[in-house]
Amino acid sequence: MTATTTAPVASPSAPAGRREPSARLRAWATRAPLLPALIFMIAVTQLPFVATLVISFFDWNSLYPDARRFTGLDNYRQVLTDADLRSSVWTTVLLTVTVVLVSLVLGLLLALLLDRRFKGRGVVRTLLIAPFLVVPVAAALLWKHVLYNPEYGLLNGLLHYVGGPQPDWISSTPLLAVEASLVWQWTPFMMLIILAGLQSRDPQQIEAARVDGASDWQVFRHLTLPHLRRYLELGALLGSIYIVQNFDAVFTITSGGLGTANLPYTVYQSFYQAHENGLASAAGVLVVIGSIIIATFALRVVSSLFREEGSRA
Repeated sequence: MTATTTAPVASPSAPAGRREPSARLRAWATRAPLLPALIFMIAVTQLPFVATLVISFFDWNSLYPDARRFTGLDNYRQVLTDADLRSSVWTTVLLTVTVVLVSLVLGLLLALLLDRRFKGRGVVRTLLIAPFLVVPVAAALLWKHVLYNPEYGLLNGLLHYVGGPQPDWISSTPLLAVEASLVWQWTPFMMLIILAGLQSRDPQQIEAARVDGASDWQVFRHLTLPHLRRYLELGALLGSIYIVQNFDAVFTITSGGLGTANLPYTVYQSFYQAHENGLASAAGVLVVIGSIIIATFALRVVSSLFREEGSRA
């Protein structure tokens, strides 16, 4: 029996002068619709930052524009050595650490509560999320007038009802007053992140631990808490990015007085009150650099979370 072989059919050649588009060309064609948004973002965010960076190297008072001169790093040296500016840096660090840690602890407790099934859980969840949806200035005004006011505030009203003292909360504990308003507003954010972590746990591991006789505390300590580590880190980093740049609460509640002036408020004072454009720009650049450093760690945590979820899937 003779085997017949069939010659391979040649594929029709492409017309002369016509080539397949390269991978690079296809990639640019895919990205082309995003270019207008990218250009707009650069024009709105990056160009003003470059201008701020340039101004930070000048001794530039807006009241005397003709007297401006290049001073190099003198503005940065003054920001880091001036006593008032160093105090504002320390206030920024203290405010950020306190608000983030307290918000994380309260958010963890609320997330553990909402992870359980009970009647009315949807209503409770909505009420707990509400503070995060309030405009920051409105939230600060709410705390300043509705809660802290020594004459008609809710806190003193409750103390008066039980026969307690009538303190002026903002004058007696100014930094604590600012921290309390920020904790109230950022606890729901932490709660949502941690709740997402709780709901991504493997239920089979939890069930196996309970079958082996593990108590609720042992399950939380050895299974839940290690699983939540990435989510706690993410909440801390994202919260720090915002609190480092917070201006609304300090400006609205204390106007930067009584030792509550953080670095963003000092930038405002230097620019709008002292008219020192160069000094304010240098302080602003330092705030941006600090935020970028924190954001870099936040992006790494987010990437690790995505990798973990991808490997789990």
